[in-house]
Amino acid sequence: MTEVSTNALLQDSFQGTAVDIAGQIGLMWEFIRAPLIVPLLRVAMYICLAMELMLFIERLYMGIVIILVKLFMKKPEKRYNWEPMREDLESGNASFPMVLVQIPMFNEREVYKISIGAACNLSWPSDRLVIQVLDDSTDPLIKDLVEKECLRWASKGINIRYQIRENRGGYKAGALKEGLKRDYVKDCEYVVIFDADFRPEPDFLRRAIPFLVHNSEIALVQGRWRFVNANECLLTRMQEMSLDYHFTVEQEVGSSTHAFFGFNGTGGVWRIAAINEAGGWKDRTTVEDMDLAVRASLKGWKFLYLGDLQVKSELPSTFKAFRFQQHRWSCGPANLFRKMVMEIVRNKRVNIWKKLYVIYSFFFVRKIIAHMVTFFFFCVVLPLSLLVPEVEVPIWGAIYIPCIITTLNSVGTPRSIHLLFYWILFENVMAFQRTKATFIGLLEAKRANEWVVTEKLGDALKNKEKTKQSKKPRGSLFGDRILPQELGFAVFLFFCGCYDVLYGKSQYFLYIFLQVITFTIAGFGYIGTIVPS
Repeated sequence: MTEVSTNALLQDSFQGTAVDIAGQIGLMWEFIRAPLIVPLLRVAMYICLAMELMLFIERLYMGIVIILVKLFMKKPEKRYNWEPMREDLESGNASFPMVLVQIPMFNEREVYKISIGAACNLSWPSDRLVIQVLDDSTDPLIKDLVEKECLRWASKGINIRYQIRENRGGYKAGALKEGLKRDYVKDCEYVVIFDADFRPEPDFLRRAIPFLVHNSEIALVQGRWRFVNANECLLTRMQEMSLDYHFTVEQEVGSSTHAFFGFNGTGGVWRIAAINEAGGWKDRTTVEDMDLAVRASLKGWKFLYLGDLQVKSELPSTFKAFRFQQHRWSCGPANLFRKMVMEIVRNKRVNIWKKLYVIYSFFFVRKIIAHMVTFFFFCVVLPLSLLVPEVEVPIWGAIYIPCIITTLNSVGTPRSIHLLFYWILFENVMAFQRTKATFIGLLEAKRANEWVVTEKLGDALKNKEKTKQSKKPRGSLFGDRILPQELGFAVFLFFCGCYDVLYGKSQYFLYIFLQVITFTIAGFGYIGTIVPS
């Protein structure tokens, strides 16, 4: 009897304590909501709406320009001098300029044969072409395989050189820089760069080089990426949508209006004299390609993007590889902006409109604002406004403008328009990683110069399926598959959605719950290809 009374007393005590704690939290919330939370959230909302309008105007501007370009602007072959390369009857192949092909590699076991083979099959006189394989691999077996592949092509009469370094200083930028210092490169006028997963068509050089030969002001001719594994999984379809917009609109607009855009790091031909004048390759950020492009542009060089000059490549199909890639692509531009903004402002060789385009459009809106407004507005401010009814997000900011921006983004990949809504949810999830990386770059924090080579699978997954070597994935489950920050946001959004169902008057909980599902899927790592060990 005494034990029953004691248990009942303890139970009542715990219940009373829980009620007291909940009551105290409720009182504290009411105490700080009006004087602190409401004004802070309202300011955050206004800032996000301003950023959203900036992004909307930028997207609208590019949409109008690309329509005008397609309707009225002449093709590059008409705007610039262009003649096909032909053998001279007297001098023979001497009329062709010397071209260097650089293929940087790092433990590329699955794709090294593809890229080397594609480069060796380029339609260009063999005595006017030098292929340079820059192998920074740390695996001795892979280094041996790559070297043997180079020797195999060399035995066929191809001028191919296998180069290694003592260390990986400067990563890709360091390898490219070292490659240009070789004695056999001094006669080369142009250099084309292909990453290890890129496979150019044989006529790539014959279509690109004439623009450089006949137009002395052009420093770079950039081709468009196409993706051999776009249909592999939903993750690669999402990436295709984003990158197709980048090439179809952003690169085309930059090339047509200001003869400037960011070099994509591969699939492009550089004039070596322009690289040298700009100061060569630098490893101060993780976007050495963009760094070189901005410096060359400030020297007065022009760039040309060719949308019909297409190069096949591979998209990262594992979520881990994709997250590392996005960290580098988001952190690097922000870090470069921090280091170069004043240099751009003080530059005397380019006009004020080009400076404004580079600083505001290219860097500030596309590389910083776009990530931040996507994350803060749709994953923080909008959900919090459901808990604070005094802050009402206008419908034009929550629905109308985002829908227009999303529609404009979809023009690059019409075949995936049915995936548009899931693409929005996925981009909101990735905006968290991109925003975090952007702040790391702006503040030059600990991971600002982190370089992780994007994993390429090639036919590895197919081969493993054929040989039935599927095993349980190894490695750190917590670090590789389970992402606590994404799961934390899923819990936060779930709470906001439930509150809106119980007490709110809006219908935003429908969007919130769908975003919860997407964050949860990402948090447990069930996105992309799961590669068996």
